[in-house]
Amino acid sequence: MTREDRTASRNRLAQFVVRRARLVVASCVVVIVLAGIWGFGVLHDLSLGGYSDPGSEAARVDEIVEAQFGRQVPDVAILYTPTDGRTVDDIRGDVEQNLSDVDASLLARDPVSYWNMPPAIAQGLKSFDGRSALAVLTMNGDEDARVKTFLDIRDDLAIDGVDVQFGGFATIADAYNTEARADLIRAETITFPILMVLLLVIFGGVTAAAVPLCIGGLSILASLAVMRVLANFTEVSIFATNIATLVGLGMAVDYSLFVLTRFREELRRGASAEEAVHRTMATAGRTVAFSALLLVCGFVGMLIFPQAMIRSLGFGGMAAVAVSAFVSLTALPATLALLGPRINSLSWRAGAADRGDARAERFWGSVAERVMRRPVVVATAIFALLALLAAPIAGVALGDLDHTGLPPDAPARIATDKLFADFPLANSGVTIMVQSENGSPPDALVVQQLAAEMGRVDGIAAALPSGSADDYGVIRAILTSPDRTQGALDTVTRLRAVEAPEGTDIRIGGATALSQDGITSIYDTIPWMFAIMIAATFVVTTAAFRSIVLSAKAIAMAMLSLAATFGVLTWVFHDGHGAGIIGVTPGPLQATMSILIMAVVFGLSTDYEIFLLSRIVEAHDVGATTREAVKIGAARTGRVVTAAALLLITVTAFFSLSELAMMRLVGIGIIIGLILDATVVRMLLVPALVALMGEANWWLHPRKTVPEQVSRPLEKDNENVG
Repeated sequence: MTREDRTASRNRLAQFVVRRARLVVASCVVVIVLAGIWGFGVLHDLSLGGYSDPGSEAARVDEIVEAQFGRQVPDVAILYTPTDGRTVDDIRGDVEQNLSDVDASLLARDPVSYWNMPPAIAQGLKSFDGRSALAVLTMNGDEDARVKTFLDIRDDLAIDGVDVQFGGFATIADAYNTEARADLIRAETITFPILMVLLLVIFGGVTAAAVPLCIGGLSILASLAVMRVLANFTEVSIFATNIATLVGLGMAVDYSLFVLTRFREELRRGASAEEAVHRTMATAGRTVAFSALLLVCGFVGMLIFPQAMIRSLGFGGMAAVAVSAFVSLTALPATLALLGPRINSLSWRAGAADRGDARAERFWGSVAERVMRRPVVVATAIFALLALLAAPIAGVALGDLDHTGLPPDAPARIATDKLFADFPLANSGVTIMVQSENGSPPDALVVQQLAAEMGRVDGIAAALPSGSADDYGVIRAILTSPDRTQGALDTVTRLRAVEAPEGTDIRIGGATALSQDGITSIYDTIPWMFAIMIAATFVVTTAAFRSIVLSAKAIAMAMLSLAATFGVLTWVFHDGHGAGIIGVTPGPLQATMSILIMAVVFGLSTDYEIFLLSRIVEAHDVGATTREAVKIGAARTGRVVTAAALLLITVTAFFSLSELAMMRLVGIGIIIGLILDATVVRMLLVPALVALMGEANWWLHPRKTVPEQVSRPLEKDNENVG
C-alpha cells in the first residue's frame, strides 16, 4: 500500500462509507426523504417582506411618526371601475359595505376612498375620465405582516359588476413572491430531464448519469429541511428557497461530477472499488470539501447586510452548498463503493466513457501546451478582453424593487401604471420630520415656510404641514413619480439636499425614502462583504494549496471575473443594450439580486480555481515541473470543469427565463460569470499566469515525496510536455 493509500485508509469518513456502504446509503435516503417531506412545510412559513433596512433614517422617522399619528404610508390602492353600466357614484353602497367588512384590527387607520372624503379631496381620488375611483388601505404590522394581510383580504374585496384592481407595495411584493413560486416549479420540472440528457453525453452511460441526479434530488430535499429549521429563527424569503433548491441541485451535480470523474479515473488505473473510493476521497473529496467551504465564504458575506431578505438569501445559499457537499461526501462515495466498475454499465457502446475522457485530456492538455508557449501574449489578450467587458461597470447604479420589474401583463404592474396615469398624486409620498435642535417644538411658521420650500422642489406635487408633536413637526409631500421608481428616488435626494432652517434638523421618511436608505446601506456594506469574502477565501485557499501566491492569484482571478460579469450586466440591464430582446425595462440593477450575483460568481470562480489548482499542486507535489503540472492539471480538469459549468448553466438558465426582471438578472449574471470563468479565465488565463510565475508559485509550499501510484501515470503524461 502506498503512502497516499495509507493516508486515505486512515480517513475515518472514507473508511466508514466503504465498510458501511449499504447503511450509509439507506440512512441518507430515508432520513433526507423524511426530512424533505417535513421541509416542504417551509413554503407556508416564508417571509413575504424583508426588503428594507430597519435601522435606517427613514425607518426611524416612520416609527416615531407612526407612534404619534399612526402609519402614514398606505399599503394597497384599490381601483374600482364599474363594468355593468353604473357610474362610480352608483357603486358607493357596494364599496362602503365592502370596505367596512375588512377586520378593523388589521388596519392602521380607516380606509380612505373617493366615497368618504370631502369633495376637494375626493376629486383627486377619481380618474380623469370619471370612470374609475380609488380607495386606499393602510395596514398594521411589519412589512411581512402587511403583505400577508393583503393576501387574506384580497378576495373579499371583489364586487359583482365592478373591475377591482390592486396597486401599492403589498400588491407588488405579492406579485413577485407568486411569480417566484411559479419559477421554482417550472425550473425543477424541466431541469431534471435536461440534466439527464447532458449527463448521458458527458459520462456516456445511464448509470453514471443517473447517480449525480439522485444526489441532486437528495440535496434539494435536505435544503428544504434546513430552510424550515432556519425559518424558526430568522426570516426566510421565498427567493431564498428558490436559491437553496436550485443551488443545491447545481452544486450537488457539480460535486458528483468531480467525485465520479476521479473515481472512474482511479478504476482505469487498476484500483479496486474500495481503493478507488479511498483515493477519490483523499483527492477529489478533499477538494470538494474546500470548494464547499469557499462557496460558503462567499455567502457568509451576505449575512452582514441589514435587510432580512439578503440575509435569508445568504442562509439559503450556505444551506444548499453545505448539504450538497455532505451528500456528495457520504451517500455518493458509499454508492460508488457498492457499484464499483458497474458505474460504467449501460453505456451506449463499450469503452465510450474511457475514450471520451482520453480525448478530452488530449484536447485540454494541448490547449495548455499552446498557452504556455506564449503566456505573455495570452495573458495580455485576455486581460484586455476582460477589461473591455468590465468597462461599463463605471456607470453602474443599484435600484430597489418596483413594479417595472414585473412582466408587462402582470395585474399589479397594469394597475400601478393605470394608477399613475389616472391618479398622478396617488403615491405614498414622503414624510418630513422637522425637529428643533434644543428639543422644543419647532415654530409653526418655520414648518409652514419649510413646507412651501419643499413644495417647490422638482418632483414634488404638493407639501403641507400635517401635524406636530411635543418635539417635532410633520410635513407630508406628494411625489409626481410612482413610489420607489428612479424618478421618486431622485426627488428624495433633492429633498434631502434642502438646507434645514437654522436651529432645526430635517429627517425624511416614507416608502421611497426607505427604499433609498436601503440602497445606501447596501452600497456602504458591500466593501465589508468583500473584505470578509476575500479574507476567508485567502485563509481557505492557502490551507488548500499551501501557497500564498496561488491563493492571491485565485482571489485576483475571481475579482476579475466578477468585474467583467457586472460590466456586461450594466451594459445590458442598466444601459439598455439588448434589453428589449430579453424583455426587461432598462434601469438600475436590482440591489438585492446584485449582492447575490456577487456572492455566487465570486464563490464559483474560486470553486473552479480550486479544482484546477488542486490537480496542478498534486502533480507538482509528486515531481512534475511547474509547466508539466499545469499541463497535467488542465488535461485532467478541463473536461470536468467545462462540463460542470455547462450543468450549472443549465440549472441557472431557468432564472434567465423567469418573468421577473430581477431573476433574469440573476440567471444571466451567473451564466456570464460561468462562461467567462470556466473557459477564458480558468483554462487560458490561469495556466498562462502559473507558467509565467514559474517556481514563484510554490513559495512557502513544501514538495512532497513522490507516491508510487501517482507517479506512474504522470510519467506517461509528461512524455508530451513541451
